Amino acid sequence: MELIVENLNGLPAAAQKIAAYAADRKVWLFSGEIGAGKTTLIQRICQYHGVTEKVTSPTYSLINQYESDRGIIYHLDLYRLNSIDEAMDIGIEDVLYSNSLCLIEWPDLIEPLLPLEEVLKIKVGIVEDSKRKIILL
Repeated sequence: MELIVENLNGLPAAAQKIAAYAADRKVWLFSGEIGAGKTTLIQRICQYHGVTEKVTSPTYSLINQYESDRGIIYHLDLYRLNSIDEAMDIGIEDVLYSNSLCLIEWPDLIEPLLPLEEVLKIKVGIVEDSKRKIILL
């Protein structure tokens, strides 16, 4: 599935469509270049699921946890990790197999650990200015 989002105002509708497309999948992988809008999209997805607290990038903490209408949502940013051992050290397997929604930016490093039947891949690309293309796989 492919979504075109003209600007930030289109993100809530995109979040709703992504959630419907995901069905029961719990691990959502976000890829795209720096500045493509992965974190901003995740903020809208969290809002869609009823998160009321501020959703921020876990660039330095690596994992943020939020309460939502669906229970706990984990938001991970793995950009700074250098090895799968580092991922193991932060407890990545506990998060991946928690049966909670896991929204993961920069997931390539941990692909060998992923529960493949539960994965939704989301590619965010810059079309122009504030226009984005979101591809769901």
